[in-house]
Amino acid sequence: MNAPIRVSGAARTLALTLNGRAVAAEVEPRTNLADFVRDTLDATGTHIGCEHGVCGACTVLVDGEPARACLSFAAACAGAQVTTIEGLDDDAVTAELRTAFNREHALQCGFCTPGMLVSSRDLVLRLAEPDEARIRLGLAGNLCRCTGYAGIVKAVASVIADRRARGIAAGTAPRPLGPVGARAGAGTEAAAPLKTPEAVRATPAPPARAADFTPAHSFAQSFDLAFPKARVFALFADIREVAACLPGAVVDEMPDPEHVVGGMKVKLGPISTTFRGTARVTRNADTFSGVILGAGGDGRSATQGEIRYRVLDGAMPGTARVELTVGYTLKGPLAQFGRPGLVREVAGRLIADFAAHLDARLKGAPVPAATDGGLNPLRLLLSLLAQRLKALFGR
Repeated sequence: MNAPIRVSGAARTLALTLNGRAVAAEVEPRTNLADFVRDTLDATGTHIGCEHGVCGACTVLVDGEPARACLSFAAACAGAQVTTIEGLDDDAVTAELRTAFNREHALQCGFCTPGMLVSSRDLVLRLAEPDEARIRLGLAGNLCRCTGYAGIVKAVASVIADRRARGIAAGTAPRPLGPVGARAGAGTEAAAPLKTPEAVRATPAPPARAADFTPAHSFAQSFDLAFPKARVFALFADIREVAACLPGAVVDEMPDPEHVVGGMKVKLGPISTTFRGTARVTRNADTFSGVILGAGGDGRSATQGEIRYRVLDGAMPGTARVELTVGYTLKGPLAQFGRPGLVREVAGRLIADFAAHLDARLKGAPVPAATDGGLNPLRLLLSLLAQRLKALFGR
């Protein structure tokens, strides 16, 4: 085993594995992973472009999944397995991609190539066949200003086709298509995957039944309310009341009790947008359960999701426990920021606010008015990262 690399410097010691070698290095809380691997550990094959998670030049593998190094704090990767382009020198898939990139003239200046190869390798591993539309959608988060992408797509397709012809099947669990990077955890593709990049911009209609939707990622949450089960379940029947408790939710109209047209207001700094869509609501009074199945988009990104809820008797008499299972699929530019681990933690905070608002409604008290124009995931994310860094550095 190689000896750990040790680098002296600022704040606190961070331990992780870089390209198969143990690393123990000093890092400041504000340092992102891209700067850390380049400036501190001299792994300069990782290129930095936009520094906003848009261009994909800095894409690396974190615990085997493509991730934007410029969007990841180094401190948040403690204990992780980080692989940069240098760590793929002896990787068989990457070697085939390098040959194909040369053959198909898939690179010119080469600045985007390290991140492009990391993302392309992920596609080779998880796509069952060389579908051009899927490859283009999968590489939508990696920008190239030189090639026009045709050679890149041909190179990736040729490697997939050759490996499948040799009997090498897709070796990882499929994940939703869309820009790779900043994601973790395996899932399954949506039951009706997108066939063309143009379809990303369309607002999808929810499937007719919950059984028709297979979420790419899911997580569970639960919370307790100091009210009887029947009263809590009755509140869930009033969609407008429930929406009033969810930050950013908007109900435009309800053609009938089972269908909702509305959206979710989202605010990121000075930019505000609303994801518009439709939802289908079903309830089962016998089991005190229900399903809310919806789909929407903002013109560029699309999302589809479901919320399954069940109201149970709480631990104390006269109380209730609400169990939620949330599943979702993201497509388009939004997907590059949809790392499931962060989504789960941000959603956990959002659901905590939702539970507090439900409690206020049940008590007859007013729900606190939103002061930021809607759901603010950036604020929640920064709060979460600050909490993580505080725990890591003991401050």
